[in-house]
Amino acid sequence: MSDNETTINELKQAIKKFRDDRDWQKYHTPKNLAESISIEAAELLEKFQWKSEEEIDELLNDPTYKSEVKEELADVFNYCLALSIALDIDLSEALLEKVKLNSEKYPVEKSKGEYKKYSKL
Repeated sequence: MSDNETTINELKQAIKKFRDDRDWQKYHTPKNLAESISIEAAELLEKFQWKSEEEIDELLNDPTYKSEVKEELADVFNYCLALSIALDIDLSEALLEKVKLNSEKYPVEKSKGEYKKYSKL
């Protein structure tokens, strides 16, 4: 399966099945899942901590390192999907709404090539 072949709903169903097969729904509270996102995001960030851009580029050519990054990224995504399940949030809708909002906050003519926050443009 790949991004081109898998829907977000299919991913959510896989997470729900994994969770339900283990009777873990009682642990999948919004607070616990939000904490888990933060914890896993910190573990992902740790893979890049103290490294220069050049070191990271080199490390990403190492299959073991890249696999570790991939696992941490998957953990973050897993908990994001699990939280969307717990809160009954349609992620596709939420993401597209956020892109639209960001497009309004960061119009191309003001933000192209800039990293400044919208209030500073």
